[in-house]
Amino acid sequence: MEGKEELKVSDNSKKEGGRERDERIRKLEELREMGVNPYPYRFERTHTLAEAAENEEALSAENSSASFAGRIMAVRGHGHTSFGNLKDGTGSLQFYIKDAEVDEKTWKTFRLLDIGDIVGITGSLFRTRTGELTIKVSGLELLSKSLLPLPEKYHGLQDKELRYRRRYVDLIVNDDVMEVFRTRSRIIDTIRTFLNERDFLEVETPILQPMYGGAMARPFVTHHNALDMKLYLRIADELYLKRLIVGGFERVFEFCKDFRNEGMDRSHNPEFTMLECYAAYWDYNDMMDFVEGLYQKIADDVLGTTKIKYGDHEIDLASPWKRLPFFESIKEKTGKDLREASDEELRETALKHGIDLEGVSGRGGLIDEIFSELVEPHLIQPVFITDYPVELSPLAKVHRSAEGLVERFEPYIAGFEVGNAFSELNDPLDQRARFEQQTRMKMEGAGETHPVDEDYIRALEHGMPPTGGLGIGVDRLVMLLTDSHSIRDVILFPAMRPETGRDG
Repeated sequence: MEGKEELKVSDNSKKEGGRERDERIRKLEELREMGVNPYPYRFERTHTLAEAAENEEALSAENSSASFAGRIMAVRGHGHTSFGNLKDGTGSLQFYIKDAEVDEKTWKTFRLLDIGDIVGITGSLFRTRTGELTIKVSGLELLSKSLLPLPEKYHGLQDKELRYRRRYVDLIVNDDVMEVFRTRSRIIDTIRTFLNERDFLEVETPILQPMYGGAMARPFVTHHNALDMKLYLRIADELYLKRLIVGGFERVFEFCKDFRNEGMDRSHNPEFTMLECYAAYWDYNDMMDFVEGLYQKIADDVLGTTKIKYGDHEIDLASPWKRLPFFESIKEKTGKDLREASDEELRETALKHGIDLEGVSGRGGLIDEIFSELVEPHLIQPVFITDYPVELSPLAKVHRSAEGLVERFEPYIAGFEVGNAFSELNDPLDQRARFEQQTRMKMEGAGETHPVDEDYIRALEHGMPPTGGLGIGVDRLVMLLTDSHSIRDVILFPAMRPETGRDG
């Protein structure tokens, strides 16, 4: 997301401000010589700036006074009077200060302030001749002296990576960036409320796991010294949540951090947030209805409409969504039914359509690559792609009426996948056979496969009821609902290479 203002930050945190930083340190020392603590412990704020506007009448009355706090974003005027702009987490407001209306120490303190300093202000409200709501300053306290200047408002550089690295500055100067993360919080709150109202129990499962699983992905590996054992950062929490279904919890969910040691692009970060939820006695049809209702609720509550804009597309999240079988979606693009196609036929189809197959192996890999290249980018309006081949879904239940397929769906919106759901496999013998098949595939050179998790199979052997399961990538959902086109725009601190040549 492009902010309204760009950052201008030089290479070294100490040198970043140059002479201006030196001048600010000089002012800091002068303030201390005056007996001013430039970093006090607290400030008694009576109103946020948004509350100031809401209570204008009371705070404009004669002899009224209130206390506000925030960051100075601009100062105008010289001599005996000045106007400035104060910004807090709720908004911004103009302030007015006159030397004759404050004590000498307060005025001297104000003259030593800079843009970026955080202050507490006491005063009343009034309207200027142009009608702008303004704080008339009667008292002022420095709360934090800023040593580094803020970016220039209109002449910043185009290096977005610096904006991600120094998100704290990005948030100060770009209100639209802050709003993205406020929206993210509202989305998560809405999801949690939606689940709680339907009797789902929020739980926590291990991040450090002795056996990774729940997805086909490369894990991060670490070592526990006291136990002298290898551990893996969680790639998914699916298998632990389904253990809880076995244990008797009938509806569970978790907002979880997952970690996958793989590539990075506009929709992938090695650390990301997932929602996973499981409901006993549901199947994937129930989950499709559930997803439609959830996405519509999120859009209504957070945005006030089910019609959203993403890039050049207007998308309607209102139900019902289209349901399109996996192989039928490929047939629409290739004219071929590939369900019974041999590996050679799959390879020929891919090459005919200009698909690069370097590093792609196995039947599942070929099918997935064809779908990803030919179908996925065109799935703009909400659609459930259903009934996947078994090769791509080692944890899903076999299709009740179609051989070689499983009861799985993925919702697609705006050309990318925004969820994954199954009728969960609860046959322990079938599950073991699929794990073992994954092992054989790995030995034959396939990419990441699902390892055999003996404890999970043991849990299934105690009996798991029919279950519907769902995973939603929270970061991608936020991208969609904020019209953001990089996952780094919706993660406060995305993974980045270390800075070179910078101390900061």
